[in-house]
Amino acid sequence: MGARHKARAIALQVLYEVDSVGHDVDGALNRLLAEGKLSEENAAFARGLVSGVLKNRKKIDQHIKSFAPAWPLEQLSIVDRNILRLAIFEILLDNSVPVKVAINEAVELAKMFGSDSSPRFVNGVLGSVSELVTR
Repeated sequence: MGARHKARAIALQVLYEVDSVGHDVDGALNRLLAEGKLSEENAAFARGLVSGVLKNRKKIDQHIKSFAPAWPLEQLSIVDRNILRLAIFEILLDNSVPVKVAINEAVELAKMFGSDSSPRFVNGVLGSVSELVTR
């Protein structure tokens, strides 16, 4: 697993913990980063992802609602919901990686952490989201 992919996986795990059981963001992030043994650069990348998603969560959730209208946000699995949040942040707000990279990374996270249908679902929603970006 590449270092950036590992940083995204840690960011996803933090978002999952915060969303599912309300753990303290900093505590979860510090614990998972210590366990993950990332370089300072990649730890900063993971911190930036978590911070960016949490700061923009309402806006990101509106995008999820508009691109997955058949799936109310509360009914999405916690994993899928947070993979989408992470990827939508990277695609629409962060713009530090190409759209295809963000989508591919999200699909890989869905394969690792989601259900059998998660990769297809995530890919479909993010394909629609990517149409908002012209690059």
